[in-house]
Amino acid sequence: MSTAELHGVVTEGLDPAVFDDTAEFIRTVRRGVPGQLIREAIDALGNTPEARELFVTLLETTSGNLHRYYKRAALGRTASEEVLDTLRLVRYAQAVFDDAGVAADWLAAPIPALAGETPLALCDTFQGRQLVRDALGKIEYGEFS
Repeated sequence: MSTAELHGVVTEGLDPAVFDDTAEFIRTVRRGVPGQLIREAIDALGNTPEARELFVTLLETTSGNLHRYYKRAALGRTASEEVLDTLRLVRYAQAVFDDAGVAADWLAAPIPALAGETPLALCDTFQGRQLVRDALGKIEYGEFS
């Protein structure tokens, strides 16, 4: 079994290529990601209320029921895609800032270029994640900080 690493997230059963290879991403979504990945992702984001709320929203559940997802062998396709795409975004932020802690702080801070929203708050939709990716791309290429 291979291991995918996302600074602070180590998940058995995920091919590391899932974050970079579109075909592997699709195969993994179709199989479903393990529920334990959610707990690890929340921990990697500092186990903050905002991080937990993001996954509550992504999974369309309540905070009281979130722990039930941790025990699932595999999430459904929609939830798997939402979770993996969010983790790809977190991984991108970590690469841009070259530091997991700085990336987590940036993701949790209100950003003027995102209309004062926190990047994590925008991660609950595909379009929101795209806005955050665009902002990270601008930072990466020095268009703004």
